[in-house]
Amino acid sequence: MQEVKTVNILDTTLRDGEQTPGVSLTPEQKLQIAKQLDILGVDFIEAGTAIISEGEQRGIKAIVHEGLNAEISSFARLLKGDIDAALGCDVDTVNLVAPVSDDHIKKKLKIDRETLRNRTIEMSEYVRGHGLKVEISAEDASRADIEFLKSFLSDLSPVIDRLSFCDTVGVLYPKRAKEIFNVICNFNTPIAVHCHNDFGLATANSAAAVLTGAKVVHVTMNGLGERAGNASLEEVVMALELLYGMKTNIVKEKLYETSRLVRDLTKMPLAPNKPLMGDNAFTHKSGMHVHGILVGTSLYEPIDPGIIGRKRRFTFGKHTGKASVKTALEEMGIAKIDEEQMSKILMEVKELGDKGKLVTDADFQAVVDGVLSIEREEKIKLVDLSVVSGKNVYPTASIRLEVDGEEVVEAGVGVGSVDAAISALRKAMSGREMDDLRLEEYHVDAITGGTDALVNVVVKISRADKTITASGVSEDIVIASVRAMIDGVNRLYQ
Repeated sequence: MQEVKTVNILDTTLRDGEQTPGVSLTPEQKLQIAKQLDILGVDFIEAGTAIISEGEQRGIKAIVHEGLNAEISSFARLLKGDIDAALGCDVDTVNLVAPVSDDHIKKKLKIDRETLRNRTIEMSEYVRGHGLKVEISAEDASRADIEFLKSFLSDLSPVIDRLSFCDTVGVLYPKRAKEIFNVICNFNTPIAVHCHNDFGLATANSAAAVLTGAKVVHVTMNGLGERAGNASLEEVVMALELLYGMKTNIVKEKLYETSRLVRDLTKMPLAPNKPLMGDNAFTHKSGMHVHGILVGTSLYEPIDPGIIGRKRRFTFGKHTGKASVKTALEEMGIAKIDEEQMSKILMEVKELGDKGKLVTDADFQAVVDGVLSIEREEKIKLVDLSVVSGKNVYPTASIRLEVDGEEVVEAGVGVGSVDAAISALRKAMSGREMDDLRLEEYHVDAITGGTDALVNVVVKISRADKTITASGVSEDIVIASVRAMIDGVNRLYQ
């Protein structure tokens, strides 16, 4: 029986991923992510670039001293100052970047090939002389002369532990990847592949490289990275394991919680249709699809969402069918309903969808309550809200609620009026079994034009493993936001 190939995963979320425009992590946040990546089972963690700042060094040191199972590395240029900064962080490995395309060698470094070769060997020996491992990141390798790349690798093999082939600007494609890796994987030095996603081929190129001999794949969680990002850890791992029958050390059930942590700390939202991790990846709307899922989940899902720590969801709109309504009603604890009531609920949902409205979970429940004449006591009622803001003061909100018949008054401060109001709302609900409430998404649309436009605020909030969408409408965005939150909370806690 043929042995199953094991592929090692190097995660560079904390280095290449942090180079995503708009992302900047504190040392504490980097440690939090590194600990989660270790729980996830990555083999190597590229913790950052030690030379860039004192804060970066503190973050890398904290990760190293946490005693994680993963091997920890720091990125460095072919400069002793960069290497010394990495050495000072007590990392296991120094990842030296060596540009190997002629454009990079001549235009960026302003040297020739031989000078690059000699300098790379010298710096590798310097790292090895301090007892550390060396990985060479062959920058822009996909545009390098293949014969030079072969001789470069041949000369470096005795003094390095791993060479990473970097498709720096994402111009590789699977057929070319196989051709190149067939050549460079004939050396004793383990080869890694590092792909960018400029043409949407990062996962495919990574898989092609592994199929042809690469032993390590560089990835980032959620595909973070420069420009269009790097190969996504979740995509690469699931493709290698489930499509190609290979093995990794990744604990797949931890993928979604890791994705969420990275998303929350980097404040980088995911596209709803992002493979595997996007909100829509296991969400079904079409009546035909929902019916199929209820008959057999494999009909319209490539994998069981539970494998990666997710759950399937059904949403409502003009494409909704009876199967969706029946399933949702059962989840609400409504088991018996006659055909006339079912048809009316379905008709009202479709009418909302035909008007171009996003049908939230709260909207659906309101439709059901109306058709079935169900009266629900609202747990929370908004009595009053006021917000004060100005040029030289932080916005402050004061809110008065009625919670289970008891009046509650609280105040909150925020970076904006909406943030202040939500902060006050959270404080008012604190200690009432609502501390685990999470605001997952916040979206605003203007319904009408002008400065007095009606706005519709849609929120997605979660508690434990239950998620609900709700909306609020007002001429005042702050009032609309609070109404949406309260509507969602009332539905979530029923």
